[in-house]
Amino acid sequence: MVEIMAFRIHDSVVRGEIDNRVKGVVLGKIWLEGREEPVTLELRGNANPDLAGCCLTFVNPLKRIPHHHLGSLSARQRGVAGDLTASRKVRVMDVPMPEAYLMCKRGEKPPEHMANCLYLEWFSEVNGRVVIESTDFDLVISEPQWRMTPEENDVRAREAAAGMDELMRKLTETIEGHKKGQKDSEAAWDEHDYEKLMKESDARTDKYMELLDKYGDSEEAEEKIAHEMGWDKEPVPNEDPGMSVEEMNAICEAAANEPLPEPDSHREGIDWIRMEGGDLRHPLQHRCFENAMGLWHAARELGLAETDDNDLVQFISEYQTAAVKLAGALDGLTRGRSHEDPGFVVAWLKRALDHLHKAQAGMEAVAPKKLLPPEIINRSRTELFEIRESILKLMDEFRGQE
Repeated sequence: MVEIMAFRIHDSVVRGEIDNRVKGVVLGKIWLEGREEPVTLELRGNANPDLAGCCLTFVNPLKRIPHHHLGSLSARQRGVAGDLTASRKVRVMDVPMPEAYLMCKRGEKPPEHMANCLYLEWFSEVNGRVVIESTDFDLVISEPQWRMTPEENDVRAREAAAGMDELMRKLTETIEGHKKGQKDSEAAWDEHDYEKLMKESDARTDKYMELLDKYGDSEEAEEKIAHEMGWDKEPVPNEDPGMSVEEMNAICEAAANEPLPEPDSHREGIDWIRMEGGDLRHPLQHRCFENAMGLWHAARELGLAETDDNDLVQFISEYQTAAVKLAGALDGLTRGRSHEDPGFVVAWLKRALDHLHKAQAGMEAVAPKKLLPPEIINRSRTELFEIRESILKLMDEFRGQE
């Protein structure tokens, strides 16, 4: 099965080589942290003009982090070359990312400079789009055995674009598949109808993020992305064009200025609790969030902030994701149950439950490794079980209201 989202492996790279000295063929070997044998490349096409006809070798001088899904990366990468260049221009921050983030929050512009970036992209028959991107690798480029003409570069660009076009076609098929059988928006919906809509939304998000990852956020990129997403299509005659962006923004702005309804005082502690800053949270969501963050802080204190253990990463990240999904399901309840569609709530709770089950699986895989103290494992096991039971109880409650 071909992967849809880009498989980015630069953090796992130890060293590698890309050889395009034979025209029309790109061969390569890439050694990755956590794998004894190198991944081999057998690609049709050519590198960009700066690497065409050359052999590139590269070494990653930074600490390597094994990719969480490295086991699913095929050892033999056969397919089509995308953009293969050592001279992609990117902006590089001159301060660490946390400091840059704080500067942006203060309204300051972090210092930066333009740099050459190694960008290796190919479209694998097994793994879809695979990308290596870094400004930190040490590079050595041989003298070219042949030089690319402008006409040959045009052919190369078209072939690389064809690989991306095929990926977009698959993503579009996924979106259309989820749209089939959806009910009219005016009809009564149940949890299954909302699940279909959410899956379609996920597929659209995947497509947009893949385009953003490929093209960036320049004005030219915005036009490409808008075209691929279908945002620039001419309206069909006699078809309701829907609301314009300006109309939607006006509605959102008006809604943001409206005072929120006060919560039902009789439901305090059941549907809502008030935070110190005055915000409302559902007690179950708050419990899940606090436990997930507590686990993350505990891992940091144990020196596991940058762990390469996949099971521990799954345990922590899926726990946090479950808290986010619970917020989507339950935040609306804090202002009153009459505002929420039961089917919508159940669909969101099912998503939260799926991530909670993955967190439980990660925890049980971590437990025998003794990476975390027994008291943390035991407490987490109890909390996860009790949160799971609470989710199931809420699902039954709202199903009874459909």
